[in-house]
Amino acid sequence: MKLLMITGDRSLAQGKKGPFYYMLEEFSKYWERIDVICPRISNKRSDQTSQTNQPFSNVFIHSSNLSLIFQLWFILKKGAEVFKQQKFDLFTVHSYPPFYNDIGGLLLYRSLRTSRIFQTSRTFQTFPYVSEIMHITGYPKSGNFKEWFYKILTKIFIKYFTKNAKAIRVINQTQVSEFLVKYGVDKEKIKYIPAFYIDLNVFSPLNLEKKYDIVFSGRLVKNKGIFLLLKAIKNITQAQRSNISNNSNKRSDLTSTAIKLIIIGDGPLKPKIEKFIKKNNLQKNVEFSGWLPTINDVAKIYNQSKIMVMPSFNEGGPRVTLEAMACRVPVLTSKIGIMNDIIKDSVNGIFIDWTVEDITNKIMLLLKDNNLREKIAENGYESVQQFEQKKAIKNYAEQYQTLLHTS
Repeated sequence: MKLLMITGDRSLAQGKKGPFYYMLEEFSKYWERIDVICPRISNKRSDQTSQTNQPFSNVFIHSSNLSLIFQLWFILKKGAEVFKQQKFDLFTVHSYPPFYNDIGGLLLYRSLRTSRIFQTSRTFQTFPYVSEIMHITGYPKSGNFKEWFYKILTKIFIKYFTKNAKAIRVINQTQVSEFLVKYGVDKEKIKYIPAFYIDLNVFSPLNLEKKYDIVFSGRLVKNKGIFLLLKAIKNITQAQRSNISNNSNKRSDLTSTAIKLIIIGDGPLKPKIEKFIKKNNLQKNVEFSGWLPTINDVAKIYNQSKIMVMPSFNEGGPRVTLEAMACRVPVLTSKIGIMNDIIKDSVNGIFIDWTVEDITNKIMLLLKDNNLREKIAENGYESVQQFEQKKAIKNYAEQYQTLLHTS
């Protein structure tokens, strides 16, 4: 069986070994061939022809030679070309605003249905097209006007863009599904197929010294809620300094040492974050690691941290919280994505509101209470075993292949 994937992920075209690479490494074992269509990479000139590279023996990456605004035409052209050559059995569309993948996928679907090659192919009888909706941009909370606007566009157009899909893949059970049904998507088409492929040989508990009180992992953009966390660190630090000056001989467990946050990741907000840190004299409290070279390095930092805090506004996962839980690190997380499905508050994780006060209080609660931390860490560890990499990817492949045999 052959598969075409239409995605916005450029990482493989850029030669990066990120989550998409490691997923395809295992996923490709279940397919005769996989073709991936993605946008132009940033260092590629517009006058260059589209490029194909091959990270695995049966996986072919086709990156556009056009600007993103013309991506839908590239999807149509390249998709038809690949079908003519390979007769793929189904294709998937990674759906998100501004919907260039959706529009390109819809054009491709209609073009193939009317083509002579398609009509004379055995594939015609069972040819499915799957829309993959990882999360709703701007929902449940928008990080900025752009996200809010994209949420409105999704409300208006998502029914139209999923109308011809044989199935709609969602990666959490409740948040995205409820949104889609509310705005007219056929409930019967929605299939929950998790996209969290955790390598439990890498993300596992290690007996390492806890160098950090808190770890945050993610791109430094507004919707990650990073400034809520930084303001909470500011509050805790001010309280520590006040306690030390007022009662230097009777320090509590929390105030005996300065609180320490490590930030894994990078992004456009880093200069503003650094300015905030300097303004509030938090240089000794916040450390940047940047993007780490390997997943083993990430797992090591998780294991060196007492808790993870993830105050994101909208996510499909987030995957990083599951990775931390697999390292037996307790998590404080907002009510987003898969967290709504697996977290039982104060049992295997703690939910936080999008307020500095709530985040501050719950960080202090966990750092003071070793028994609660250990309980949540152990229960969280047990909760994420279901996302073991090979098992989850096998389920992903088998669910899609089943579509080929259902009417």
